[in-house]
Amino acid sequence: MLPISSGKLCQFLCVSRFPSILFLGIIYVAYVLVGGLIFWKLEGWYVLQQTDLLKEKRMKLLENYPCVGQNGIRELAQMIKAASLSGLSPDSNDTADGFWKFTSSSVFAATVVTTIGYGNIIPMTAAGQIFCVLFALFGIPLNVVVLNRVGKYMLAIERNFCDFLEKKIDRGKCVRISIHSISFVSSAFLYFVVPMLLFKEYEGWSYAEAIYYCFITLSTVGFGDYVADRNPAIHYPEWYGCLIAAWIFFGLAWLALLINHSIDLLESVNVYMRGRQNAQTQVEESKEQPEKD
Repeated sequence: MLPISSGKLCQFLCVSRFPSILFLGIIYVAYVLVGGLIFWKLEGWYVLQQTDLLKEKRMKLLENYPCVGQNGIRELAQMIKAASLSGLSPDSNDTADGFWKFTSSSVFAATVVTTIGYGNIIPMTAAGQIFCVLFALFGIPLNVVVLNRVGKYMLAIERNFCDFLEKKIDRGKCVRISIHSISFVSSAFLYFVVPMLLFKEYEGWSYAEAIYYCFITLSTVGFGDYVADRNPAIHYPEWYGCLIAAWIFFGLAWLALLINHSIDLLESVNVYMRGRQNAQTQVEESKEQPEKD
């Protein structure tokens, strides 16, 4: 093993940057959890009320329309639409504990500040809608700052690791390229392949649907046609929603790392091109100097 002193280890891990990132991370998590709590309180009672009302309407529909006619189909369609917005499965008595429980409200708050916005769960009260605007107004810039800092922190660790190996190994450039390649492949496996297998197991999606959902989510496109932890007919484990929220956050941080890394590569190419241009200019000036003499 290569010996590393405590000073070099602290420099390698960028310990001086860690307190500020930790402080921002605490503010970020607290902001999302408080937002989830407020959404839960504002929307939870309304969804429970609507769920009970929809159950009563379904029973009346079955009693009033033994042979469902056109009016029954129209009413049934309206009921199914309202049921999908409230987290009620229209073909059974099962629910997903309501969309506006604390965990789902926190995930919703995270999708707001990350601008994913699936659209499958929306505030339906005036108070919830107004709070959503205010929450996003301050949460989106906070999310950008935190993800940018985390991405730069991850990139700094990767750079320090490459610099350390370059000093120990002769072929520095090959090592740097190899480290970046390994980091990219392993991160892509962690944020795309592992979640794909998880979603196939718990959501019943195909591999194509799962990888599609991973990309649409981490790219913050968020169509909403596929959303994890939202099927009322499936009983999810308690840790499932928290794991998805963590995956979204660190996956977006990884994308921020890729963006910062791409900027770093472009800056390196720019410096290289400027160096070549300056060297060429110096050669031309040196050739012109004897002619003037």
